[in-house]
Amino acid sequence: MDLDAVRTFVAIADAGRFQDAATELSITQQAVSKRVAALERAVGVRLFARTPRGAELTVDGRAFLPHARDLLRAEARAFASVRPGHRALRVDVIGRGLAPAALLRDFHRARPEIELDVVTLFDADAAVDAIRSGTVDASFRAVTMTGRRLPDDIEVSRAFDEPIQLLTGPAHALAGAGTVTPADLVGHRIWMPGLVPGTEWAAYYDALAAAFGLTIESNGPDFGVEPLLDTIAGSRSLATFVGEQTRLVWPAHHDLRRIAVRNPTPVYPHSLVRHRDNRHPALAALRDHLGAATTPDQVDAETAETAETVGTAETVGTWTPAWA
Repeated sequence: MDLDAVRTFVAIADAGRFQDAATELSITQQAVSKRVAALERAVGVRLFARTPRGAELTVDGRAFLPHARDLLRAEARAFASVRPGHRALRVDVIGRGLAPAALLRDFHRARPEIELDVVTLFDADAAVDAIRSGTVDASFRAVTMTGRRLPDDIEVSRAFDEPIQLLTGPAHALAGAGTVTPADLVGHRIWMPGLVPGTEWAAYYDALAAAFGLTIESNGPDFGVEPLLDTIAGSRSLATFVGEQTRLVWPAHHDLRRIAVRNPTPVYPHSLVRHRDNRHPALAALRDHLGAATTPDQVDAETAETAETVGTAETVGTWTPAWA
């Protein structure tokens, strides 16, 4: 059904005259007549009766009027659902337990009036495709520029750098260390089964291993976080890397240790990726929030009770890949 014709029908019903409806709609009276004629052909009945005073609704016209108003209200709701500022800001945070999700929670606390839709896409390629298609408004990613060019319509800005920590079980040789340096980790096995070749996080840890001569293994199936923590807790030789803001909870008997890495501190470079033409006002608010924030909120208190961070030494220098 032609909604312009429906809009014209409602305007005539309200005004009572074809000419007054034409003036309201900024079209000619001839155009009004054509729209009404087309609508009457579509519904198969006469909607107006001409009178000396103008136009009166027929019985069928009066029956059709409330439904016509419903159609126009539905049209307005449909447009509002996708109009910037009237729909939720959709943001990809990679994983709900990772630092970008913590930062977005902080943004929500600061601006609770802004509606958010949080999604988790697999990798940077999927995120860029979703941004270009309009499926999401923005994504937090580590953008690897080496050997890869982003489309010209994609804009990237550094959001924050997240320090990387060593996670060990209580029997590991480094479990009692207050802090460690990258040099201290040479010869130790770092196990990260979640590293998927071709992803931005695999590129980051490949660069980290190459820069400091580390042994980072990704062999074996990735069964998820809990089985990884179970293995690390019971191992004397395996450790893993986690982001400082990664939310982790484990049974108390695991006695896992989060150990700060210093001199230099490897940091994971999170960037905000968006489309250059995206004008959603909440996206501008998020960018302002990122500019005011230095780091995401610390882990929640309930997490902190279970996952105490070991080491309080001040950071001396940071490292991030050359492509970041």
